Amino acid sequence: MVRILGRANSINVQKVMWLTGELDLDVERIDIGMQFGGNDTPEYLAKNPNGLIPTLEDDGDVVWESHSIVRYLAEKYGGPAWWPEQLIERATAGQWMDWYLSRVHAPMTVIFWNVVRHPPEKRDPAAVVKATDDAAKAWRILDDHLSDRDFVGGGAPCVGDIPVGCAIHRWTAMDFDKPDFPNLAAWYARLSDRPAFREHVMLPLS
Repeated sequence: MVRILGRANSINVQKVMWLTGELDLDVERIDIGMQFGGNDTPEYLAKNPNGLIPTLEDDGDVVWESHSIVRYLAEKYGGPAWWPEQLIERATAGQWMDWYLSRVHAPMTVIFWNVVRHPPEKRDPAAVVKATDDAAKAWRILDDHLSDRDFVGGGAPCVGDIPVGCAIHRWTAMDFDKPDFPNLAAWYARLSDRPAFREHVMLPLS
């Protein structure tokens, strides 16, 4: 059995759990981190020395870093539907996964903490405005990319959709002033039709 160590409301855990749902894997997820604690214990740090989540356990093998876990699961269990056979297609999927980290993650984190997680007295509206501008510049690139395809890689979802798909849910669900992107909205609607996405990503923000 695959075990995922990490709380359900973590976007990084959601990336992994969404894929396990798509692959119909037998998975045990254990709440670790934030209010659950457990990520600073010697036992956990022996598996993941960063003390972060998620961590994967699979038949004695341990993998940490969410994107590495996604790639591992897709290559081991996913087949060509999620792990493209063609090198250029895998590279393109990986490109968008890395693009999320380099362009989208930082401003989206600022927005999320100031709109959702921080108590009202600690929120920084100016930081949200700046981060929204930065995120919108990035989202516009993906909106253009999706102008002639249904998913990041083409006609069907693959690992390239997973990080940005989790992030676009938060962008859509959070209540703050933001621009509209029609191709992103259509893509999000297609993702929302997928049961695994609804179960593991479209959760109450907390």
